[in-house]
Amino acid sequence: MGLVQGPAEVLPVSSSGHLVLLGSDDKAFEVFAHAGTAVALLLALPVPRARPLTLLPAAIAGLALEGPIERRLGKRSVAVAQIAGGLTLLLADAAPERRPESDAGVRDELLIGLAQACALVPGVSRNGATITAARLLGFRRDASGSISREAALPVIAGATVLKLVRLRNTRPAPAYTAGFFAAFASGLVAARLVPRIDRLPSYAPFGIYRIALGMIALRGMRLNGRHG
Repeated sequence: MGLVQGPAEVLPVSSSGHLVLLGSDDKAFEVFAHAGTAVALLLALPVPRARPLTLLPAAIAGLALEGPIERRLGKRSVAVAQIAGGLTLLLADAAPERRPESDAGVRDELLIGLAQACALVPGVSRNGATITAARLLGFRRDASGSISREAALPVIAGATVLKLVRLRNTRPAPAYTAGFFAAFASGLVAARLVPRIDRLPSYAPFGIYRIALGMIALRGMRLNGRHG
């Protein structure tokens, strides 16, 4: 799971959604895995420029809704979110590429920030939601990827620190330590993919992958329910 965490954090496919679908039900483990990736990406990628309006909606929503969302959502909702995220990414990527990153204004940052807040739902994907919003606003793919990282990295780092503080009395199990270092290593490797991702002619492969993953997961749940 730690090895999956790194690439899934860099790509618009939802890292938390992948951990849930792989069978993780240990929130502490997920925090340590996210921490490993966050450290790797902060070390490997350029320091993101400040975009306060992209951070504010996610911060407010996270503090207010994170607990209720995590308690009520399970594998089925994650699979549905993957399908919905894949479909919206495909639709958004059909928008014309006409705007550079320097064209981003207050309205753009606020809308992308609101999209990022939706990623509190596991399976939506923080990276996927912000890229989708940026492409709907007409930003080029390279600009969308850059804006997404600038919006997401501070939130990922801040949320991880907050969750680790909440777990300060939790003794790290060997699995947590292994997850942290596996996610750290895979995150360092995945960070090298970023320039290639920004040069892709289409986000369609990621959208199709997410739809297929969600459908396979739902199919597996139906089969397990039938035989259970």
